[in-house]
Amino acid sequence: MDARIELSEFLKSRRARLSPEDVGLRVYGGRRRVAGLRREELAGLAGVSVAHYTRLEQGRADSVSVEILAAIGRELRLDEDERTYLNQLARPNARTCPGTTVPPRPGLRHLVASFDATPAILVGRHTEVVAWNPVATALFGDFAAMPEGERSISDLIFLRPDIRDLHGDGWERTAVEHVAHLRVLSACYRGDPRLTAHIERLRAASPEFARMWLSHPVARTGHRFYRLHHPVVGDLELYGELVTLPGDLDYSGLDLFAAEPGSASEHALRRLAGSGRNEDTASPATAPPPPEHPTHPTHPTTPPRTYRQP
Repeated sequence: MDARIELSEFLKSRRARLSPEDVGLRVYGGRRRVAGLRREELAGLAGVSVAHYTRLEQGRADSVSVEILAAIGRELRLDEDERTYLNQLARPNARTCPGTTVPPRPGLRHLVASFDATPAILVGRHTEVVAWNPVATALFGDFAAMPEGERSISDLIFLRPDIRDLHGDGWERTAVEHVAHLRVLSACYRGDPRLTAHIERLRAASPEFARMWLSHPVARTGHRFYRLHHPVVGDLELYGELVTLPGDLDYSGLDLFAAEPGSASEHALRRLAGSGRNEDTASPATAPPPPEHPTHPTHPTTPPRTYRQP
């Protein structure tokens, strides 16, 4: 993905969603040739020259200042996630995301496995499923049976008909939210070849992903609400929380799913938890601890994986 093209397309998409009336401008006569605000209208509102804004919208952000980006973001009515995204595209040296990949510590695997009746998934920087617990398998499918290169939240949402059926009428909203989060990751980990390859593979494999990607949704995944229909336990209402891990910024976070206490959904989750514990499915979260590394006895190595957000 070319950052200049991404910056250009993002600004155009946000300019197109605003009408002159939205920002208090009068329109005189005739049909407008472009959707939304014209470049010169936005430049005037932001207090920058048309030439300067045009260079930015062409992806040439060499000399853009924080103040100019703030003014443009304000006039485009960008929210906090969108303003962060704009700054990361226009000023890559200002990004704060880490650039290394590390395997999960044994403590993280044990943490994921410790949730008895709460589906838990450790999610990596390009939405790969790194570790999971048995109830997550019972809810979303057999992660261990999925080829490693296709074991991701993106693959589940866009390339698995059973996950689409699980979400039912809520699938479109879930899919757009996921694409919006991938947009955030793409700016955060700009230049990461695995993330770039992941996005390009999905654009080629799923017309719906390609359509949503071109609409440029931008929002961090945080709390969500799902109405699901599971083939075994029936209807479920679950709250999803992506918990960031400050000590492990290489991961998107720990994705947890919970039901209202005492509800039918909580009882259904407990039934799934019981079925999940009875399944003989290997998982990085539940596998026995690996042997100690001969030169680093206090840091066990990651065990080999036996190689499937809903």
